[in-house]
Amino acid sequence: MAVIGLAVTAVVVLALLVGVHRYLWRRFVGDTTAEGSALRRAGTVAAYLLPLLSVGALVSGRTGAPFWLQRVLAWPGYLWLAALLYLTLALLVGEGVRPVLRRVLAGRTNESNRSNRPSVTKVLTPEAADTDAVATAPAADLLVADAPAVDTLAVPTRRLFIARAVGGAAAVAGLGAVGYGTYGVLRGPRVKRITVPLAKLPRSAHGFRIAVVSDIHLGPILGRAHTQRIVDTINRTQPDLVAVVGDLVDGTVADLGPAAEPLARLSARQGSFFVTGNHEYYSGAAQWIDHVRELGLHPLENARVEIEGFDLAGVNDIAGEREGQGPDFDRALGDRDRTRAAVLLAHQPVVIHDAVAHGVDLQLSGHTHGGQLWPGNFVAELANPTVAGLDRYGDTQLYVSRGAGAWGPPVRVGAPSDITVVELASRQA
Repeated sequence: MAVIGLAVTAVVVLALLVGVHRYLWRRFVGDTTAEGSALRRAGTVAAYLLPLLSVGALVSGRTGAPFWLQRVLAWPGYLWLAALLYLTLALLVGEGVRPVLRRVLAGRTNESNRSNRPSVTKVLTPEAADTDAVATAPAADLLVADAPAVDTLAVPTRRLFIARAVGGAAAVAGLGAVGYGTYGVLRGPRVKRITVPLAKLPRSAHGFRIAVVSDIHLGPILGRAHTQRIVDTINRTQPDLVAVVGDLVDGTVADLGPAAEPLARLSARQGSFFVTGNHEYYSGAAQWIDHVRELGLHPLENARVEIEGFDLAGVNDIAGEREGQGPDFDRALGDRDRTRAAVLLAHQPVVIHDAVAHGVDLQLSGHTHGGQLWPGNFVAELANPTVAGLDRYGDTQLYVSRGAGAWGPPVRVGAPSDITVVELASRQA
């Protein structure tokens, strides 16, 4: 039954993708170009090639393709997925504009016909032509012939004008959104600062600052330069502690080890800590845990350490359950002194209820990307208790970062990337 369900889902998704690409071809190519023209041929080739590149980008990493091939496919393939979304949304908005343009242009044509109507032509008999009857005969006694109305914008021309106007506007809007979203990712994350009061935090730990970074997603697109930007940004905040909250990579240590090397230059008074995300378990979690340890980070595998004034705990990601390495809250938090404040690093926000049950004061998470591509935030809300920002669940507060990178398309729209400096506040201060 599971196989049948997957097959049905695959067929539905494939049919949807074919339908959407057919729709885009029709509006951008079929309606705007002449039959047999070079532009139509180029648009038709792109309609077949671009989705193939996207499929190649999605499956190349999972099938063990050479890393150079993954990189070749990633840029055009992933960017087309983002473009497909926003071009389709822009065209759907354009469908509402089309009838308005038709009415406006038809009205102008009718007005033009009325204003350009020719003068009445008087046709007389030969006898009348030899007299002054032309000046004196009433209009009713004359044979009148009106010239036919001239449509200054013929229907086929009007249809082509509307198709090109709507298609051009949709292309500018859709590709503009993708371009701006790509610039935001490649520019690097911006720093957010929040203050979180903890009831159990002693006065001595008041003002303790944790730099939270999640979802860096090193891979065939985001590499060493991306890591260096993140490290430089974190170090400029001069945090007391750095928390890398999962989804560091999309690939193996062999391919991405050099891209992660700048993490060795993270600087924080109490050190840098790491917990796994679901993408680590797609990329060889055990090897990455060993590698980040070599880079100077401290992996918290269902473990806890005492920091000045509070306990810092970390749990493995839920995806690790398939390898027998899932989250173990009892191991990480079960025997601790609950009079001390506890901060938990957990990649996915959905484990918040386990955190509440174990008396955690603050959970720091990522995973959602804030939706990454609007309107993806509405989809993310269906699967996560909090998509971004600070929330409270009972006595436990949950902060979810939008992440510092991007998965798939290196594009963010409506969900800018961030590194968050969380400043802990003591109510005794």
